Parts: sequence; structure tokens; C-alpha cells
Amino acid sequence: MDYYQLLELCSDLGYQLAMSGAETFRIEDTIHRIMAAYGIESEVFAIPNNLLISIIGANGKPMTRMRRIGFHGNNMDAVEQYNALSRKICAEIPDPAIATEWLRTTKASIRSYKPLWMTLGSMIAAAGYAVFFGGDWTDFLSAMVCGFLIGVVTHYMNKMKVNPFFSTILLSLVVALTAYSMCQFQLTYSADCVIIGTLMILLPGLVFTNAVRDIIYGDTNSGVNRIIQVLLIAAAIALGTGIGLKITETFAGSTISHAPIKYPLWIQCIAAAFGCVGFLALFNVHGKGTVLCVLGGGLTWAIYGLTIMCGGSDFTGYFIATIFAAAYAEIMARIRKCPALGYLVISIFPLLPGAGIYYTTNYFIRGDMSAFSREVTSTIAIAGALAVGILIISTLFRLISVLQQNKK
Repeated sequence: MDYYQLLELCSDLGYQLAMSGAETFRIEDTIHRIMAAYGIESEVFAIPNNLLISIIGANGKPMTRMRRIGFHGNNMDAVEQYNALSRKICAEIPDPAIATEWLRTTKASIRSYKPLWMTLGSMIAAAGYAVFFGGDWTDFLSAMVCGFLIGVVTHYMNKMKVNPFFSTILLSLVVALTAYSMCQFQLTYSADCVIIGTLMILLPGLVFTNAVRDIIYGDTNSGVNRIIQVLLIAAAIALGTGIGLKITETFAGSTISHAPIKYPLWIQCIAAAFGCVGFLALFNVHGKGTVLCVLGGGLTWAIYGLTIMCGGSDFTGYFIATIFAAAYAEIMARIRKCPALGYLVISIFPLLPGAGIYYTTNYFIRGDMSAFSREVTSTIAIAGALAVGILIISTLFRLISVLQQNKK
């Protein structure tokens, strides 16, 4: 057996998983399982920007392969297909040369949405969540304009490989200036709803989800690394939005934004599901998973709303809704025999504190420290509820998997 080719195969497969947005434990576990299928003991160390694999060759000498990992994508179809490939390799144990050819075929078969569809996805996501947060039909149309700008600017930023922190600041600034300008000309009802709905596109939902799951599986270094990424992206969103607000107030005075409309729960759920349709393109979800992801988003918010209607607090509502979203993702993953990540990251999007980040910045810029402190506390509580909910369900399902394996 060609140990060098097998090592290269595993490093390339792990690299592709990492670049597609897979969790650290999935990358390490995939490589361990493939090596074990060939009867080889391996040591694997993965963090968000590096992959290191070490094995003992046929001559008894160690062999090591390291791969540098760049900026990650949000390619759920790739994660699903590479995961299926690893299962196939472990089941059939082909010659490494044949497995390498399978990997090439898998790479070529991965579907990707064209830039036009990605831009349309941004428009749908922004418009859906603008209504979700209380906007009217003018906000719906205005958010589509902002989503279009996000899609176009993001496309060119990605082509130029611009640093994500800088691009997030720029995109937040563009959204804020556009929304506030339309509000000044009375083209939109609520600039706040337009901005919050559009900023949902920029929220690091995948990074946050992976951070929590990495910590659960003991990959503390990766988890902390990703949490820092989440904080930096949130800071970039706040900075870009704050600059946009300051520029608008300097040249056009204060923007009058009407209070959000309080829609019935069923309209909120439809708006949440509609917004999730846009994220299918942004996270490259295809096939049967598209319907299940959209359904998960709508049902997750329905669980939150019903909890509030039954007298629960905001924290309780977010916690129970996250429990549902995480359990839903794990169950769908087991039914379809694919990673739970795609279902989870889209299903919890209605719960992400996009409004909290925006209002925290807004109150700080306006000097309302009392409201600022209140909003910071609320945003942190929501993030905590999401993290704890994901942690509990992921741990529970992991224990079930371990017990099932021990019975075999």
C-alpha cells in the first residue's frame, strides 16, 4: 500500500472539509476513521487555520503532512458530499489511488450557486428578515435593495480576497448608509428594520455554531479561536453600522425610524422561513435538505413564540427554541445520514441576536448608556441561551452514539 498517497488523500479530504466550513471534530474524526479502516494508527491535530496528520509508515518511520487552511466558506453541500465519501471509503477500503480518484470525482460533482443566485439569496434573506423584525412592504423592498448591494459587493470582495473583518465593516457601512438615506427620502418605513434584516446576512451563524460544537467535543483551542472570530465579526458589524449612523447624522440630521410593527406569530414564522430560503444559496444547500432547513427555521421561531405566549421569559424562549432546533438538526441528520451542521445553522438563524447588535451600537452612538447596558445584557443572554441549548442537545446525542457503538 502507498502510505504517501493515503496520507495525501486524508490531508486533502480534511482540507476540503475545513475549507467548506466543517467542525474541527468532524475533520479529525474523518481522518482517524479512514486511517483506522486501513489498519493505520494516526495522530490528527486540526485548528481553524491548520491541519496536521502524522502516521507510522511501513518502514516504522513517522510520516507527517501539514496543510495551511485559509478563510473558510459556507459550503454545506460540500460538507455533506465529503462526509458521504468518507463513509464510502471506510466501508469499501479501496486502494488509495482509487480513493484519490473518488475524491477528485466528488470535488467535480459539488454543486455551487452562481453569483446571480447568491445575490438573489441575499435579497430574499434581507427582505424576509426585514419583515420578521417588524418592517412593512416598503422595508421589504428597501431590504431587497440592500441585499442586492451586499451580494454584489461580497462577490467582488471575495474575488479580491479581502480580509473578512474589513469587508464586514464595509458591507455594514454600505447597508447603514443606504437604509438611512432611503429613510431620509421617506422611501422606507423603518430604517432600523431594513438594517437589522440585512445585517442578518453578515452574522457569523456558522462560526458561532462550530465554536460551541468544538468546545463540546473537547477542541477548546478551535472553539476559542472561533469565538474570537465571532466577536471580531460582531465588532465589525457594529463599527460599520455606527460609522454609517454618524455620517448620516452629520450631513442629514437624525433619522426618524418608525417603531417596528408587531405581527402575529404566524406571519413572523412565515417571514423567518422566507428569510431562510435566502440562506440556502448563501450556505450552498441543495437537494432535500433545502425544504427541511426552511421548515426548521419557521418551526424554531414558532417554538419561541409559543413559549412566550405560555408566559416564558425571553431567555426561556430562546433556550427552548434552541433545544428544538438542535434536536431537529440531529434527528434530520440521522434520518438522512448526513451532517447536522447545515440543518442547525439555518434553523437557528431566526434566534441570532442581530437586533441586539444593532440596537447596542445605536444606543452607544446616541449616548443612551442605560439602554446600551440593557441591550448588551440582553444580547449576551441570548447568545448564552443559544450556546447552552446547542451544548445540551449535541452532548446528549453524542452520548447516545457512544452507547450505540459500545453495544456493537
